[in-house]
Amino acid sequence: MDLIMFYFLLFLIYSVVGWMVEVISCSIKEKRLAMRGFLIGPYCPIYGFAALILIFLLKRYINDPLVMFMMALLVVTVIEYLTSYLLEKLFKIRWWDYSEQPFNVNGRISLVISLLFGILGLILMYYLNPHLINILKSINPQTLTIIGSILMIMIIIDAICSYIIISRLKMTIKNVHKDFTKIIDKKVWDIIKPNSIYQRRLLKAFPNFKISEPKKKNPKK
Repeated sequence: MDLIMFYFLLFLIYSVVGWMVEVISCSIKEKRLAMRGFLIGPYCPIYGFAALILIFLLKRYINDPLVMFMMALLVVTVIEYLTSYLLEKLFKIRWWDYSEQPFNVNGRISLVISLLFGILGLILMYYLNPHLINILKSINPQTLTIIGSILMIMIIIDAICSYIIISRLKMTIKNVHKDFTKIIDKKVWDIIKPNSIYQRRLLKAFPNFKISEPKKKNPKK
């Protein structure tokens, strides 16, 4: 099987697992079914990318669980911070905010979440990844290539459609004359409601997301 396709399938599996973890944890917390993710499909790419990065970077520490935990914590925390920053720069929207949690950095990361990522990193490296690799290697390579190619095309289409929908959502929200630092309110919901099922799902998935406050230009002297 093509090595690129092999790692793509690992990426996709971890993206789906991450999506499932988020949906379950958020549903328990909110006491309702909380659909997560800003793509249409049931996957969160940040988890897939983070898993692959951990697999490539941390296999040298496989004999030292403590170092493995600390490195997983550090690497995934950096990934989460950079992802939050880049998504905000791209869409001018803050998708998650940990400002209310103790020991947070700019609301993008927090100590509790980082510790959880460290534990998940140990589970990934010592249990989940070895088993998944064995399962993928046991399946016919041509079958996996066909399945992977179809899924790759679907995800590309999903990413393009999601980008267009999110861009429209951003423009809709910006058209509401409201303080940029405040959370989306009922007025935005009233505008979104007749437009798109997916836009409404986004607001439910990220109820605390915020439009970034634009930088004020210095007045000319």
